[in-house]
Amino acid sequence: MTPAAGHDELPATIVPRWEWRTFGADDSAFAELSAESVQESDEVYLLSAQSDASVKVRSELMDVKRLEHVNADGLEQWLPVMKARFPIPAADAGFVLTTLGVGVPAFARSEYTLDELVSELVDPSPDLLAVEVHKRREHYRIDGCMAELSDVRTEAGAVRTIAVESEDPELVIKTVRRLGLDGRRNVNLPRGLKTLHSFGARRFAVIDVGTNSVKFHVGERHADGEWRTVVDRAEVSRLGEGLEQTGRLDPEAIERTTAAVAGMSDEAKQSGAEAIVAVGTAGLRIATNSGVFIDAVRARAGLDVEVISGEEEARLAYLAAISGLGVGHGSLVVFDTGGGSSQFTFGAGRSVDERFSVDVGAVRFTERFALGDVVPDDVLASALDAISTDLARLDGRATPDALVGMGGAVTNLTAVKHELASYDPEVVQGTVLDRAEIDRQIELYRTRTAEQRRSIVGLQPKRADVILAGACIVRTVLEKLGCDALTVSDRGLRHGLLEERFGT
Repeated sequence: MTPAAGHDELPATIVPRWEWRTFGADDSAFAELSAESVQESDEVYLLSAQSDASVKVRSELMDVKRLEHVNADGLEQWLPVMKARFPIPAADAGFVLTTLGVGVPAFARSEYTLDELVSELVDPSPDLLAVEVHKRREHYRIDGCMAELSDVRTEAGAVRTIAVESEDPELVIKTVRRLGLDGRRNVNLPRGLKTLHSFGARRFAVIDVGTNSVKFHVGERHADGEWRTVVDRAEVSRLGEGLEQTGRLDPEAIERTTAAVAGMSDEAKQSGAEAIVAVGTAGLRIATNSGVFIDAVRARAGLDVEVISGEEEARLAYLAAISGLGVGHGSLVVFDTGGGSSQFTFGAGRSVDERFSVDVGAVRFTERFALGDVVPDDVLASALDAISTDLARLDGRATPDALVGMGGAVTNLTAVKHELASYDPEVVQGTVLDRAEIDRQIELYRTRTAEQRRSIVGLQPKRADVILAGACIVRTVLEKLGCDALTVSDRGLRHGLLEERFGT
C-alpha cells in the first residue's frame, strides 16, 4: 500500500446514480454484447461491520461514497462525499471512520499515509477490515444505461459480479430485466466483499415447537443478506400425543418436548447465536393446558415460547418459500402440513392474497383412523374422505401456476423418492413430487407395519407411524387444487422467522 501526496476536490455539482449489482449470476446475456472498454486495477476496500459505506482506495485516491436512498425496487442511490489524495489529514481520516460507523480515536498524527491508516486505525478495530482487491472490469452501454461485468479477486477467493447504474432508476430496472436478472437480490460491492470474507456474519436460532416434532435451526446471516445454515435438525417429541382425545398435553409429552427445547437452546448458545426465538404452533394453540408447557420451558431453558396463530404460521411459511425458490410472478399456493394443522397461503410473487390454517394434521388423522400400521383399503378410503371434507376450504379454487409444499411429511416423501440414507437438504430443495410418486408411497406405507416402514430408505424412523396420514393430506391437496405435482421447499416456518425477525 503505497502512499502519495496531494489532495483532490470533488466536483461542485454531483448527480448521484442509482445502482444495482449481483454476484455469481448467469452472465450469458453479455456474450452478444461488445465491451466499450476493459480496465484492470488494484484497490483497497475498507469494510465495516457497522456500515455498508463504500470506502476504497484506487489510483492512490481515497474515494468515499455514502448510501443516500433505497427505492421501492431496491435500487440504491450513492453519493460521492470525499476524494482525497494520500497522505490525508487527520480530519479526513476521522471523516472516513465516521462514515464507516465506528468511533474516532485521539489521533497520534496530523496526517496519515494509507499504510498508517490501515495499521494504526483499521487493523486494531474488530469492526473494520482492509481488503486488497484486484478487478478486471468490462464496461458496456445498454440502451443508454451503464453496465459492468467484473471479475473481483481477493485473498479469500474470486467472484464475478454484474453491475448496472444510471441517473434514471427506471432505466436501471429495464436493463436488469433485459439481462434476465430481475428477481435477484441487489448486493452492493462492500456487502459482497464482506460476504466473501465472512466478515460481520451474525448467528441466530429458531426453535419451532410443533405437534409432532421440534425443529431447530441456527442460521448465519452474511452481509449480502443471504443465510448460511449452521444447524438444521428436528427431534420427534410427540407433544400432541393423545391431544385429539383429551384436548390436553400429556405430562410425559411435555417432559420430552421440554427436554428437547432445552437441549436445542444450549446448542444454539454454544454455536454463538446472538438471539433465540421459540414459537409454538397447532398443538399449543389447541391444548387447554399449553401454559404448563410454556412455564416448563421458561424454567428449564429461560425461553419464552410464543404461540403464533395459524395465519401467522402460513404467512411465515410463504415468506420462507418465496425467498428459497424461484417461483416466478404467477399465481402461487404455499402449504405447510404438520402434525396438528396445515397452513395455506395464496398469492403471487411477494404479494399475499389470502392465508388460513385448518386443523388437518398427520398426528390427528393417524390417531383417528389407526393409520400407523397396515391399513385396509376401506379404512384408507374413509381417511381420505375425512381429509377431503376437512380441506373443504380448497374446493372450487383455480389451479395455481405453482404449488409449493413444505413440512415433515413433504420432505420425508421427497427423501424416500430419492432414497436418501442421509438427509440432504440440497437434494430435497426444489424437488418436484407428482401424484404418481405420492400414490406409490401411499400404497408402500398402507401395506406395511410401522416397524416395516422404518426400514424404508429415506424415511425418518420416528415418522413411520404418521407418514401415511401425511402422504394422504399431500395427495388430497394436489387433487383439490387440480395440480399434477408440487415443488418441495426444505425451508419452512423456521426460515421465515429468521428472515422476519433477524433479516435486517
